[in-house]
Amino acid sequence: MIKSFSLVVALFFSVSFFAQNLQSPSEFLGYDLGTKFSRHHQVVDYFKHIKTQNPQQVKLDFYGLTNERRPLMLAIISSEENMKNLETIRENNLKNAGILEGTPSANNIAIVWLSYNVHGNEASSTEAAMNTIYKLLTEKKEYLKNTIVIIDPCINPDGRDRYVNWYNETASVPYDIDQQASEHSEPWPGGRPNHYLFDLNRDWAWATQVESASRLKVYNKWMPHIHVDFHEQGINEPYYFAPAAEPFHEIISDWQRNFQTQIGKNHAKYFDAEGWLYFTRERFDLLYPSYGDTYPTYMGAIGMTYEQGGHGRAGLGILNDESDVLTLVDRLTHHTVSGLSTVEISSRNAEKLNTEFAKYFNNSNLKYKSYVLKGNADKIQSLTTLLDKHEIKYGFAQGGKVSGYDYASSKQGQMNTSSKDLVVSTNQPKGKMVKVLFEPQTKLSDSLTYDITAWSVPYAYGLDAVASKTLIKTDNTIFKEIPNPLKNSGSTGYVLEWRSMKDAQFLADLLNGGIKVRFTEKPFTTQGKTYDRGSLIIVRGDNKTVNDFDDRFIAIAFRHNRLPEAITSGFSTSGPDFGSPDIKLVNPPKIAILSGDYTSSLSYGEIWHFFEQQLHYPLTSIKTDDLSGTNLSKYNVLIMPNGYYGGLLNEKLMDKLKTWIRSGGKVIAIDGALNSFVDKDGFGLKRNQPQDSSKNKEAGKLIKYADRERYYTKDLISGAIFKTDVDNTHPMAFGYDDTYFTLKRGSSSYSLLDGGYNVAYLGKNPKNVSGYAGQEALKKLDNSLIFGEQRMGSGSVIYLVDNVMFRSFWENGKLFFVNSIFFVNNNLVEL
Repeated sequence: MIKSFSLVVALFFSVSFFAQNLQSPSEFLGYDLGTKFSRHHQVVDYFKHIKTQNPQQVKLDFYGLTNERRPLMLAIISSEENMKNLETIRENNLKNAGILEGTPSANNIAIVWLSYNVHGNEASSTEAAMNTIYKLLTEKKEYLKNTIVIIDPCINPDGRDRYVNWYNETASVPYDIDQQASEHSEPWPGGRPNHYLFDLNRDWAWATQVESASRLKVYNKWMPHIHVDFHEQGINEPYYFAPAAEPFHEIISDWQRNFQTQIGKNHAKYFDAEGWLYFTRERFDLLYPSYGDTYPTYMGAIGMTYEQGGHGRAGLGILNDESDVLTLVDRLTHHTVSGLSTVEISSRNAEKLNTEFAKYFNNSNLKYKSYVLKGNADKIQSLTTLLDKHEIKYGFAQGGKVSGYDYASSKQGQMNTSSKDLVVSTNQPKGKMVKVLFEPQTKLSDSLTYDITAWSVPYAYGLDAVASKTLIKTDNTIFKEIPNPLKNSGSTGYVLEWRSMKDAQFLADLLNGGIKVRFTEKPFTTQGKTYDRGSLIIVRGDNKTVNDFDDRFIAIAFRHNRLPEAITSGFSTSGPDFGSPDIKLVNPPKIAILSGDYTSSLSYGEIWHFFEQQLHYPLTSIKTDDLSGTNLSKYNVLIMPNGYYGGLLNEKLMDKLKTWIRSGGKVIAIDGALNSFVDKDGFGLKRNQPQDSSKNKEAGKLIKYADRERYYTKDLISGAIFKTDVDNTHPMAFGYDDTYFTLKRGSSSYSLLDGGYNVAYLGKNPKNVSGYAGQEALKKLDNSLIFGEQRMGSGSVIYLVDNVMFRSFWENGKLFFVNSIFFVNNNLVEL
């Protein structure tokens, strides 16, 4: 009895000790919260302090590292009783969704996930995260009795520190509220994106970035009921919270819609009491699946975006256009209140949240039961890699004929299946996410949207597909391992077909290793097999100076899981022989890319990431400010990312560029970069204009003020998919069929090249197969260029009207880009 009493006393004093030594953010940091921007390491240190001082209620989960080696971290907090049963609660929640087998026990614990600072320069939210966890553990403990709160204080540490370090070294003391002060004007690229300049709030579904892929692993372990993504908007905007704007995706349940409204009303109670302005149901819709509100929503949660006025422009304080001084203290306070209000209403509705969460995973009413995909094995495997990240189940067909919606023809059709064909069913817990990712057309309740309106995975990955209303039986076959490539020291060389990005990675590795490679511009047949255009030929005679040629070559082939064929003679059965002028050497190009002012940081980042993390081929970045003094003769290829180059390319610089091109240089212009060459002397690029455009302009003058925004949607293309014709005899299209589905993100339209090569193009009266495109915008696309090449002297200009690198998720477009680099007009000048 005495021992028991002593233990109780010890525990009491232990808890009291922890409570007394738990410091507020201001006490721990040594400055009042909101009077300085905290660096990421300080935030991590504070959360470690929280854990140390309150171990019974706090768990830290370090779930990864950024590209710049900063830790990615979650804090999981609840009552002591819940923390003791944390794993049981987590598993029970997954059972409730049907993700884990077993019958769930009664679970009345709400799981709330709060995500902060996905955009690095929207920096008030990480400050709010520290304030929120402190208040939950000190002032709002009652919320935690039936709620687990997961806090990610900084999704984007690299972007945050880029912004914070810049601001701390730039700002005046005291801070300057003048909007024109330098501390309110971030330099390129700004702190918004991550290391590779990706927008992480567009990467949830595609998980191309290490932060996203790492987060999905822990997100799928928890599957929260509520997820909030904290943001900032312009300095003149007040505060935005749920409910969201239309369009809502059709799979969003009535409960998810209604509870957003309940949450919004709870926030409004606190904001009204303080006299703080806010707005709801405007701008921020729930459609595109790769946001921090939509992705959780499609995984069963109440997913929401909260937007505080400020952004990277606000600094510690700024005078907005309404003559109010907006401070960092104001911004973090508003985020703290909305965060606490979210936990509060979740706690009050914990039982209902669990009940409705379980209902969401009933997928019996979905139209399509199975999606069947056929195509190149590398593309199939690339898609399964994406599905694995989301823990979406799949199998392989058992053979037979499948009927349903045929993606290629946009009508009912059939497919003969084999064991190589992928089947993804909606008859699984994450069936609604399967529908969102795979559906051929997304239903739109409103054409005014915040982002793209089409992203269908079969088109993005270049796979033939059928959406079937029947549940297709599958085998859970894993990919059969390709046999090890065989060395043949007596062969003339080796040949490999050119069909996928994995072949491109193989080529890059060979070139990096000093092995000479050829490619064919015409089909040829040898040893009973026909090889199409673009096939790689590695000739022994080209590589006499390569020590242990066969061993090195086979090692690279093994590394890339390639199975090249050893060829005993360069004499082809039909088509060109290995010494033919139609079989050309791939001259390893020296590649430069423009960066800095005038370029889109997102577009630059997509290409930078592609070269470093996917293609693995060297790339030199040149600042636009240095272009006039750059010796372009050191490079064969110059990539111009999407951007606005009007203020850069003056007459002198344009003449320099044309001289370099005529001497054998190659420019690859992407998206907005094409504007630099439209109607310019020496370039054949012209804009497409519909014949009746002037009449439409006159009609627009009579539209009422309130109707103008909606009226002009007729001129918009909101990320729609189009079927293009392809000249696959041109080197830019090697590895492609004679059609290609392109993602068109704007209404810019260019005429077919006169005298150039129209590699991919739209014909008369093109129609969008998926996504929104206004009637007037469609008229402009008649007979329009998608991808093309124009020769200029010994060099070329490559026009990529549609950005194949957009967010790095349109996998089937990337080979056009690779072909442009290595195959198109490959007679490079020796450097």
